[in-house]
Amino acid sequence: MGGKEWTETGPYQVDLAAAFRQAQSQELAKDDHGFPGRGIVELWEEDERWREYILTGGTCTVLDFYELIDADEGDQYAMMRPLTEDEICSWAPDGRPTRDQWDAATRQLLDPIGRGIGRCTVLYWDGEPAEIAYWGCTAD
Repeated sequence: MGGKEWTETGPYQVDLAAAFRQAQSQELAKDDHGFPGRGIVELWEEDERWREYILTGGTCTVLDFYELIDADEGDQYAMMRPLTEDEICSWAPDGRPTRDQWDAATRQLLDPIGRGIGRCTVLYWDGEPAEIAYWGCTAD
């Protein structure tokens, strides 16, 4: 099997890690994938069945990732990484990508993504941060 590519957006917060956790909480509230009554951190840290579920199929959402890492750390398995400024400017020259620019660049942004890799960036509306775009590929 191969990983499945996916995209979604979530709420904006200045603290990207907090926004990521909020997006995960909202996604888990919509569908607990058969793991009721627990938060995402608890699932990742304490439930071997959850990790197996994610690593053998995943959810095609932000739930497939353990935490948000720094942009400069490079891609790491099961971690969500924000784009660097250079990566953003490669498809949004002013460094403030809009939803339309992200939609147009989706194929370009997904092509280099390997299995178990996730990325994100802030999207802007009228020059102001509006939401966060997330995308990635399931582990299997």
